[in-house]
Amino acid sequence: MNQLKTVVILGSTGSIGTQGLDVISRHPERFVVTGLAAGGAHVDLLAQQAARFHVPQVAVYDKAAAKPLREALDAAGAKDTTIQAGPEAVIELAGSGAAVVLNGITGSIGLEPSIAALKAGSQLALANKESVVAGGHLLFGAQTRDDQINPVDSEHSAIWQSLRAGTHGEVSRLVVTASGGPFRGWKRADMADITPEQALNHPTWHMGPVVTINSSTLMNKGLEVIEASRLFDIEPDRIAVTVHPQSIVHSMVEFRDGATICQASPPDMRLPIALGLSAPDRLGNVAAACDWTKAAQWTFEPLDDEAFPAVSLARHCLKASEKHTAVLNAANEQAVHAFLGHRLPYLGIVDTVREVLDEMDAELRGNPLFASVEEMSRLELEARRRADDLINRQ
Repeated sequence: MNQLKTVVILGSTGSIGTQGLDVISRHPERFVVTGLAAGGAHVDLLAQQAARFHVPQVAVYDKAAAKPLREALDAAGAKDTTIQAGPEAVIELAGSGAAVVLNGITGSIGLEPSIAALKAGSQLALANKESVVAGGHLLFGAQTRDDQINPVDSEHSAIWQSLRAGTHGEVSRLVVTASGGPFRGWKRADMADITPEQALNHPTWHMGPVVTINSSTLMNKGLEVIEASRLFDIEPDRIAVTVHPQSIVHSMVEFRDGATICQASPPDMRLPIALGLSAPDRLGNVAAACDWTKAAQWTFEPLDDEAFPAVSLARHCLKASEKHTAVLNAANEQAVHAFLGHRLPYLGIVDTVREVLDEMDAELRGNPLFASVEEMSRLELEARRRADDLINRQ
């Protein structure tokens, strides 16, 4: 009989969090939710989640959300649920010692909760790629055992699963797939007038706004190349990107004998989330499998680096230093928010990131690794400031 796992979910009202709770709702004999954390923008949903899953403790990043959350919890019938508020409260909940912590927070603010979970000995189901991109060695240095991180991004989960077919020494390269986003096949000259509404219309995935914009520019794929290199200890030049618009093959591992192993399933994030929660076991009743009774076509295309330069830029940063990748991520977050706020044109997103990196390149090359999260935060703040300066000039 499987032992009941305690679970803390960070970012519970977001896409990853809500789908994680859906998986847990189907397997009440396997999981019990001991804590939920969210930003604080959706207190009614957070209260409903706490009430439905009888969660004893919730945390909100925004302290101002504590009072309306208390009211929402009481109205939802969760009067016994306690509240903590502020960034430190989220970190404390992450480090509370649950068997599994699912980190679905968006952005580099997810790094400290990830570290807290690892230090507490929890298994970390990691959907917060920025934890690896912005402060990878700080994250890995917090591990209490080598197999403590379960990748939840669909691409990295696919690689993780495919790697079961061989040893690390037998791997020739990793192949990360990209849907191509809503502008697959477009040329750079066609992209000048793209609106946020167009960029948010992803053809195969339903995700949060920042991740969706990153998917449209393929910056998301660049961040995933960085994450794959660090998670699986593979050199950047041994990671390929191929465009696969059907989003059925989620990534592949090519072995030295020429064999390629892939993980395929219809696009449904509940599958990698479920495995992140239950590994090494697989759960039933998670997501639909491919229907092999119907004709289907899977296509693969080369990446157009001229139209989508974000992947090449990410590779450059990965080879340069951890500080370069932190600046890449921070500047990109600022540029994406500016685009969503109609303060920056679409092509200005990656252009702004490149300009910030060019400005800061010399100062980043002195000491390539962060000594602390505080140092990383200071550098990110400077990168955001410079991005804002460039955006305001436009």
